[in-house]
This record gives sequence, structure tokens and C-alpha cells, in this order.
Amino acid sequence: MDRSLYVAMSGAKETLYAQASVNNNLANANTTAFKADLENFRSMPVFGPGHPGRVYAMDERPMTDFTHGPIQTTGRELDVAIDGEGWMAVQAPDGSEAYTRRGDLRISPEGLLKTGDGLPVLGENGPVAIPPAQKIDIAGDGTISIVPLGENPDVLAVVDRIKLVRPDPMQLEKGEDGLIHLKGGAPATADARVTLVSGALEGSNVNTVEALVEMIELGRRFELQVKMMKTVEEDAAATARLLRMG
Repeated sequence: MDRSLYVAMSGAKETLYAQASVNNNLANANTTAFKADLENFRSMPVFGPGHPGRVYAMDERPMTDFTHGPIQTTGRELDVAIDGEGWMAVQAPDGSEAYTRRGDLRISPEGLLKTGDGLPVLGENGPVAIPPAQKIDIAGDGTISIVPLGENPDVLAVVDRIKLVRPDPMQLEKGEDGLIHLKGGAPATADARVTLVSGALEGSNVNTVEALVEMIELGRRFELQVKMMKTVEEDAAATARLLRMG
């Protein structure tokens, strides 16, 4: 009976982990360019002295759903969406290079170009800095041009070029910071094939209907596993009563 209890207990615990991942996907259903996490259950033998005599359920994230979200036109000059395959390079909180498709850009008080969640956008020589300007234009190849303050509208100055990359999807992984990283940590090289759409944003690729259905299924699975633990407890109590009677 201890085996039944262990299997049910481990299953309930891993179901809660999967539920947390689905909840995170649902919470980001409206987050710009969010990529949903996929969940998978598999049986894992418990290794120890002798042959493995127990198996527990393990929840794991085999991969991230890298499919593109819908592109919505906003008309805002600092909003950009990646057209097709590719990623935009940003500086992760730990200082390393990471990648995102989130294009709701803004300019910080220090003049740095940042994403909507505050990450510096990387250009050809590090974080992109924007001098004071009366107009900013981001071209399809990532080139950033400005009309300096006090100049005529036809006077354009090129500031920098956003680093756009297109690595092999099999070499990408989603980190705990929510950003996309290259396996091994090496930075990707810029790719001229990646293009931007100005005045538009990519939406989340989370399918809310599928996520809600999965959340309900996981809730029922958790209830079943808890019921199984109660059944094992009742069987153990009945066995103890029989032994006392004997």
C-alpha cells in the first residue's frame, strides 16, 4: 500500500507544478509576444539499492511553444513586431545577451531604448541610446533614425541599428527570467533576413480556451489522486483492524 500512496502523492505534487505553469500561461494571455510553456508527464523509476521497485510521476517542460502570436496594428512609432522568424536582442538582468519578440519599446529617462518590461535593447555596439529627438523612425531592417531637436523634418540622423537574430529554434531555450537564450550561452550573430513591422505589436500565443480546458483537467486529476490517497489510508486502517482482531 505504501507504493500506491507514494505514486498518488507524487502524482498530486507534480500535477500542482503543471497547474502553476498553466496558470502562468493564462496570466500572460495578454502579454505582448509571450511564448507559452508546454507541459508533459512521464513515469520515472526511483533508483536506489537493488532494482527500482517504485515509479513516480514527473512533470517537465519539454519545450516552449515558439509559434508566432497575432500581429496587431497600433500606429505608435516605437512599437515594432518581427515579421516572420527571428528575435530581437536585449540585455538580460544578469547582463548577458537574451532574445525576445516583445516590441513595445520606450525611451528611459537616461535615453536608453528599452522594452516594455524595462530591458535595454541591444544595437551594433551594446545598448541603444537615443539622443533628444522630435521624431523617431525604426526601419524594417532595425535601423533607427531620428529628427534631432530644432532641425527640419527632412533632416534625418541614423543613431543605431537594432540587433536582429535568427538562430536555429532547436538551439533556443526559455530561461527562468522569461527570456529566450541560446543553449550554451554564446551570443547569436545578427541576421539581415529578419525584418520589423513598425507601428505594430505581436500578441501572446496562448490559446486561452485550451489553457482553461487543461486547467480543469489538471484540477480533476488532482482530486482523483487525493481520493486515491484517502482510499489507501482507509485500506491501511481496515488492514490494521483485521490484524488486531486476529
